[in-house]
Amino acid sequence: MSTAATKMASSASPASSGSPARPRCRVAPSALALLQSARYGLSAAQGESSASARYVSAHLAALRAAAAVVAARSEPGTAARRRRPPSVWELLSKVEPQLSEWAAFFAASATKRAAAEAGLPRAVAPWEADELLRDAETFLSLAEQALGAPAQPVLPLLSAG
Repeated sequence: MSTAATKMASSASPASSGSPARPRCRVAPSALALLQSARYGLSAAQGESSASARYVSAHLAALRAAAAVVAARSEPGTAARRRRPPSVWELLSKVEPQLSEWAAFFAASATKRAAAEAGLPRAVAPWEADELLRDAETFLSLAEQALGAPAQPVLPLLSAG
């Protein structure tokens, strides 16, 4: 996804797409909290020594960023009744079509995340974890842009010992 990530990041910016920039909007505190949680998740992922833990943390951070966009963009009471609830990735494609390619990418990587969470040996190679971490960072920045939320880099956490 690295080349696609670069392409998507550049095509998602209003200046390069020719579309007018989205006006800054007020973002609900719950969505801002999800974005902040995603930033902390990325920070934690960077500190993980295990490729599986890094992959899981990065994927969960992306999931929180997607949930923030869905929470901010979806309208209450518009969900159709289904047998199973839609995933956040399905909802993201509906409420923010510019992030559809990202939604498909992260939805496809959920199975690998589940394998890593289950502790399956060799579920994730170190390079896959590093690439997903970079992609999750890019996605979080795009989610913040989509909401008009200011990017808030997280300072590294110091251990208390």
